[in-house]
Amino acid sequence: MEIPSSSLLSLSLVLLFSFVLATSSDVHENFVQCLTSHSQNATSISQVIYTPNNSSYTSVLDFSIRNLRFLTPETPKPLVIITPSHESHIQVAIICARNHGLQIRIRSGGHDFEGLSYVSHVPFFILDLINLRSVSVDVESRTAWVQAGATIGELYYSIAEKSKTLAFPAGICPTVGVGGHISGGGYGMILRKFGLAADNVIDARIIDVNGRILDRESMGEDLFWAIRGGAGGSFGVVIAWKIKLVPVPSIVTVFKVSRTLEQNATMLLHRWQYIADKIDNDLVIITNITRVNSSEEGNKTVQVSFVSLFLGRVDELFPLMQKNFPELGLVKEDCREMSWIESTLYIAGFSTGTSLDVLLDRIPDPRISLKGKLDYVKKPISEIGLEGLWKRLNEEEGAAAQIVTIPYGGKMSEIPESETPFPHRAGNIYHIAYFVILEEGVELSNRYVDWTRRLYSYMAPYVSKSPREAYANYRDLDLGQNNDKGNTSYAQASIWGVKYFKNNFKRLVHVKTMVDPSNFFRHEQSIPAVSPWRKKRGN
Repeated sequence: MEIPSSSLLSLSLVLLFSFVLATSSDVHENFVQCLTSHSQNATSISQVIYTPNNSSYTSVLDFSIRNLRFLTPETPKPLVIITPSHESHIQVAIICARNHGLQIRIRSGGHDFEGLSYVSHVPFFILDLINLRSVSVDVESRTAWVQAGATIGELYYSIAEKSKTLAFPAGICPTVGVGGHISGGGYGMILRKFGLAADNVIDARIIDVNGRILDRESMGEDLFWAIRGGAGGSFGVVIAWKIKLVPVPSIVTVFKVSRTLEQNATMLLHRWQYIADKIDNDLVIITNITRVNSSEEGNKTVQVSFVSLFLGRVDELFPLMQKNFPELGLVKEDCREMSWIESTLYIAGFSTGTSLDVLLDRIPDPRISLKGKLDYVKKPISEIGLEGLWKRLNEEEGAAAQIVTIPYGGKMSEIPESETPFPHRAGNIYHIAYFVILEEGVELSNRYVDWTRRLYSYMAPYVSKSPREAYANYRDLDLGQNNDKGNTSYAQASIWGVKYFKNNFKRLVHVKTMVDPSNFFRHEQSIPAVSPWRKKRGN
């Protein structure tokens, strides 16, 4: 009897699916067996291994997923999750993953914009560093060791426990993981005074592709250079950073002044571009741009909020503002004096009187579905250019958008482009980041992502060119991707790599090729391992 072709197709799909399931099952069972058999303490490592058969698997997987775009039934799931409580667990995991052909995804805080720290389209496991989060502060030497699984909030809290006049120039969002944040550079509110988080790293501990634990001396200056801004997931597993703490006054001053278009927001933002990177290095004024309801019933408008941190008292700040930015109309009543640690809560948007304990909360409230992009601005955008931006914010999708500008200058301009892999130094007035909260449902979500891309296209004439620069910690797969399997050519990787790292990309590729020639540590935008032969020919 002849079997219908549709039945043959269905049978083929069933057999293929069964084969894939069997293969995946074999891989993960062999991988887990390898972990327990090669561990110094099988009981210890078995307590930090989660497979889909484990009742805690889903909760462990979901806990550190910050972007709801990647918390769907369709999102690829890891065969195994490991939450190491000891460095030896990581060493064994690397060796066993190499032996059994599993890709590794390294998760610190889970804030990767494209989910690359916990999603892959090939068989993979997640190394979740949530249990490696100790912070040891030495006030006398003004240094600290912080494990990669700690959050920025946990780091700030630990510093404040020991000193009210020491700080660290890391980010604004307290739930971001320190491991990934520092790996990509890491900017915050005191970058004009002290540079990036990565600029203030003085040692590190990393586990390489061979399972060796290396510090700065044993890894060498090339690898130490690469991990401070070359982004995570390319060179090994950074397990801890030794950081240099920076001095801050016991009292700092903050303010937030919001103006709508009807209150000359366009003129104020245009003027801000001429002073933001040139004012006193103790002063940072960022802007937050959103669409809001107008005072006229039923109408919408754009609001620009000027948010500032000044490393000093209000009596010192006020003359600076009067001299450099009188147009804002700042009055002393707009300003608040507080400690530096309290300012981290203020800038993060917490209400007055919030306990510092909130810095220890690893879960952001609320979690959202997000698409983000970032540009660097080297020349002030004209008022006409800004008005075109407002026009796009007034489109339907603009209601879900937020645009943030962070000024550079100061210490950022003093550090050479090649000092670390992060190259966006002198010549940049500010960076401008675009975020849109996506609506539920594939069709609506895609529409909002497309809107973000149209906004990005509109901004092209006003931002950096050749290359159009981007920030590695704000992953954007629209810029280009590596091959899922096999090697990626230097030419292909340069499409996105030069945007993130400019001329530093060449050195990053060289370091990668030296320390991980088999390209074990890889993802869609990891630094590729490329032989001189392939690099020369662009293959």
